[in-house]
Amino acid sequence: MCGIVGYIGKKKAIDILLNSLKRLEYRGYDSSGIAIYCEDEKKLDIIKKSGKIKDLVQEIERRNPSSSHIGIAHTRWATHGEPNDINAHPHFDCNKKIALVHNGIIENYRTIKSFLLERGHKFKSDTDTEVIVHLIEEFYKGDILESVKKSLKMIEGTYGILVLSSYEPNTIIAARKGSPLIIGKAEDQMIAASDASAIVSLTNQILYMQDGDIARLTKDDVEIFNLETDRITDKEFEQIDITLSQIEKGGYNHFMEKEIFEQPEALQNTFRGRVDIVNGTFRLNGIKDKFRDLLNAERIIITACGTSWHASLIGKYLIEKFTQIPVEVDYASEFRYRNPIITPKTVVILVSQSGETADTLAALRESKNKGATTIGICNVVGSTIARETDCGIYTHVGPEIGVASTKAFTAQVLVFFMLSVALGRKKMLTFEDGINLIKNVEIIPDKINEILNDKDRISKIDKIVEKIYNKTNFLYLGRGINYPVALEGALKLKEISYIHAEGYPAAEMKHGPIALIDENMPALFISLKDSIYEKIINNIKEIKARKGYVIAIANKGDREIEKIVDDVIHIPDTIEELSPLLAVIPLQLIAYKTAVKKGLDVDMPRNLAKSVTVE
Repeated sequence: MCGIVGYIGKKKAIDILLNSLKRLEYRGYDSSGIAIYCEDEKKLDIIKKSGKIKDLVQEIERRNPSSSHIGIAHTRWATHGEPNDINAHPHFDCNKKIALVHNGIIENYRTIKSFLLERGHKFKSDTDTEVIVHLIEEFYKGDILESVKKSLKMIEGTYGILVLSSYEPNTIIAARKGSPLIIGKAEDQMIAASDASAIVSLTNQILYMQDGDIARLTKDDVEIFNLETDRITDKEFEQIDITLSQIEKGGYNHFMEKEIFEQPEALQNTFRGRVDIVNGTFRLNGIKDKFRDLLNAERIIITACGTSWHASLIGKYLIEKFTQIPVEVDYASEFRYRNPIITPKTVVILVSQSGETADTLAALRESKNKGATTIGICNVVGSTIARETDCGIYTHVGPEIGVASTKAFTAQVLVFFMLSVALGRKKMLTFEDGINLIKNVEIIPDKINEILNDKDRISKIDKIVEKIYNKTNFLYLGRGINYPVALEGALKLKEISYIHAEGYPAAEMKHGPIALIDENMPALFISLKDSIYEKIINNIKEIKARKGYVIAIANKGDREIEKIVDDVIHIPDTIEELSPLLAVIPLQLIAYKTAVKKGLDVDMPRNLAKSVTVE
């Protein structure tokens, strides 16, 4: 959730830290702050401010701190304590000799705080984080690394932390348990951060810290220990292929807008190199060692959160259709608390854009403990889910900065499509079936481009937005494989426009929600010409009979539906199994344009963060 960064090297620390924080602001933006070691005065200085990074910049300009070549910084998504200047990170110890930033939740902080209060420590904030820095102070006996180690052994919960001390002003201590942390190196410089976007402007050489790692960084070197064994851990720096242009807006007004328009290229990257025309299937080398386990599975469980959960519902539809293997889809946040029935013949697929989602990681570890084969679907190379699953499939869509996920959703759906075809070719799909499915998927990027670049269609969406942007409620309705698309459309509208929206199976309207229908309640139907088209038409008529305002997503050339709804957005034809990839695009645009019309912060919607790394 929160973004953390630390720098030590030959450049001006404040400049590096602020630039990195701006790239991490999508992870948390309630408040922000920096701590530096002032070389002239030989002391730590902390500057922090509630609000956006720009508010911190103004405070720094006002304070004009001394020159420094080492510092740590933080952008906060509040968990314990409201967003304000005092609760912002970094936090000091009593003597202002130690500063700390933290991403995560300390579950036993009350017990630790009571212990520290008895020892005479004075607390200033309402955060759980502040107990860590006071604990380090309590245990400090001349070696900052050793005091951090001793402190972390008392802590229950999750953390990614960076520690700066005037006792050892040429050192940053980093530690990780459950919250992502990576280290980058350049000539005479080291930088640590919660993700690569903060590092890529300085270096593409990074090292992934793992749970239980604690590191000592100097400008020339990094030394990593295992917290439990206290042994030095050998780790290699890797070269990442993220470029600066990928994490900049590139002429678009918002990252979300950019990422919507990146989807044709992103999907090409997802299936590039994986098409096997000779055998009429998809080549998924990342799971080849466990492919037989999938084929022989008694059942498959897919677990995820939010947008990834919606993609997983489509995955269930596809896998069951092409393989007849039973599939369950579970919220990762509920999965381990219901004592799930898992056997060695169970395959658990874990879906997460970041590969760091706390609830999904917990589901992964529960599944492994019970003997399941685990498969990850994620976007971030080197992420915890990528490392801890038995095998996996990367989506390869590049960085996704906008908090409201777009290209990650379509890529996850495409991965499930490829996986289901690969399995189906070993089960019930003929070679001709496989070739037909491949041919249809190869032209999906062009069809998305057609939706995005048709001025008449965009104008139609703009007119719809004019009608709905001041509404307070909205219904999204779909059936079959496009019911999850209705859920996703509703989620997008909620996330960034703050309009209460619900997704429903269209046939469920009669079982309660139809009571809400009147002329002030917009209802959007995904009404494509598929196997249940006539059923959807009947559901639309039920709404219109009650004076509801109806928008339809329909196939190009469908004139019948124009006669019975208020507004239609036409999309190109495709096969039913791929229709979610096209149907979701207008829904993303409606949500985006509605938020813009309302003057809202599209990329940083209130109360949300990009990667949910705490329970």
